[in-house]
Amino acid sequence: MKINGEVVEVPTGWEQESLLSVLRDALGLTGTKFGCGKGLCGACTVHVNGAAARACITPAAALGDAEVTTIEGLGTPDALHPVQQAWVELNVPQCGYCQPGQIMTAAALLATNADPNADEVAQVMNANLCRCGTYPRIQAGVLRAARLQKEAS
Repeated sequence: MKINGEVVEVPTGWEQESLLSVLRDALGLTGTKFGCGKGLCGACTVHVNGAAARACITPAAALGDAEVTTIEGLGTPDALHPVQQAWVELNVPQCGYCQPGQIMTAAALLATNADPNADEVAQVMNANLCRCGTYPRIQAGVLRAARLQKEAS
């Protein structure tokens, strides 16, 4: 499969594991977090062929030659993704544990809807849990990212 733009061979013996286990334990990409292990909380959200996917319930063997993007591949310190830039500007995270999944979900939303309204943001982002309750800042961050994305184009 292709991970963050690079072709990666899944190590022997890991084919039957979840994408999350392969990313974190076999490949050392620890930005994607383990939350509930049942696909309910969103901490493990990555992009598979551009769409948000829960890595904890995605079998690695089912991905074939899919393109996977993790939080490590979304932007760089010198070229932040608009969502990452908005998160920094608005100081969105509190503890930060859920934020990679929040950011990946927000980026997938903006890839399909460049100008969401507050209700659309809430509907999509409600699928990601934040124990610190930073939902108002997350929503503001997504809306700010949409503006940043629009200004850049």
